[in-house]
Amino acid sequence: MALSDIGRPEVLRAVEEFDRLGRDAFLRRYRFQASRTYLLVVDGQHYDSKAVVGAAHGYLAGQRPLTASEFSGGRDHAVKLLGALGFQVVSQESATDGGADDLVRRIARLRVAHTRTGPLLYQPITLLWAVGRALRGEPRTLPWGETSVALGGLLEEFGLRGERARPGYPVLALHHAGLWTLQGHDGPVPHAHGDASVPRRWFAAQQPAGGLARPLYDLMRTSGQARVEVIQTITDRFFEGLDEVPLLEAVGLYDESVAADLPCGPQDAPPPSATADPASLAARYDRLCAVVERREESRRGRRRERVTRDPIRSGSARRAVLLRSAGRCENPTCGGQPDDVTDAGDPILEVDHIMEIAADGRDHPSQMIALCPNCHAVKTRGVTRHEVRSTFLEVVRELHERARTRVTGPGDGH
Repeated sequence: MALSDIGRPEVLRAVEEFDRLGRDAFLRRYRFQASRTYLLVVDGQHYDSKAVVGAAHGYLAGQRPLTASEFSGGRDHAVKLLGALGFQVVSQESATDGGADDLVRRIARLRVAHTRTGPLLYQPITLLWAVGRALRGEPRTLPWGETSVALGGLLEEFGLRGERARPGYPVLALHHAGLWTLQGHDGPVPHAHGDASVPRRWFAAQQPAGGLARPLYDLMRTSGQARVEVIQTITDRFFEGLDEVPLLEAVGLYDESVAADLPCGPQDAPPPSATADPASLAARYDRLCAVVERREESRRGRRRERVTRDPIRSGSARRAVLLRSAGRCENPTCGGQPDDVTDAGDPILEVDHIMEIAADGRDHPSQMIALCPNCHAVKTRGVTRHEVRSTFLEVVRELHERARTRVTGPGDGH
């Protein structure tokens, strides 16, 4: 039998075996090396495409598995076969388990159509909608009918550069970029370009379920830092000259909770502030500060109330201060903070602006401090509050510079 005799059932049985054995054992059993170029994607998980096809051949009646030496040309044979059977195959570069850095780089490289006024917002709107769903813990995938209605409404309301209510376009583009999973369809997935009727007919006929690829969904669900970096990367690239706030509000991302880490489950390890090494915490602090500064810069010239009430910036700044504090009150004369913790396992600390925003204070970690309840009460209501504020400004400036110097080294300009 030829490779062309392999069907979806054989491939899915090989995938099940891959899951059961684990990647290393599966590759050893079938004598394949790890894929260097192409990966099969099934339900958001990645599999070595050539090894899966070789194993699938063994599930044909009367046939044995193929070894790596028995067929060649991963792109022309295994990849072509899998695509013809309706499976998604992505390059290693498109795999979505590389963490926040990899995701931010690939969002910055998304290929989108442009108008005279800037890039079209189909893919950015779709991504922000899906990130909001992940933050709220909503199901990763939705039937096409529900996706079409939700995205169609957002595109119609927030398509600020003439976008039409055609949700199939961004979904197909993100699917082929390795960021979106489509399930429950037969045959290959069309591309977003070309005849406009092709995507519409394909979705009408196939009605696939879809959503963010599993690693991306998990990252957007749990990591506040990754979430704010993705949001800022999208708004930096696609919304120059536009007001993204109404869209962020509509998809549930214009809130301080957007910067908070969320646990994956009840057995998770303690928060990163209690366990991570100092260099890692310093790097996270620096990146959160960078998000705060980028939002400050991108929002210059807007109405004063819009600038002072930016919850994404505030949430990022608060998260940075809590990381810097390492779980301890930052008042150098603190008499002792409570040893108890919150229900989420976090230290009982309150992040406060040393100078209020209304009094020209800055929503930035260099002017914010983590205080235990007692020290916070002294700072806000004590008769010595004016003196301690002056002291706190000096303390926090030193803490802030020290935290960023750990990352950049002396003399790097921060």
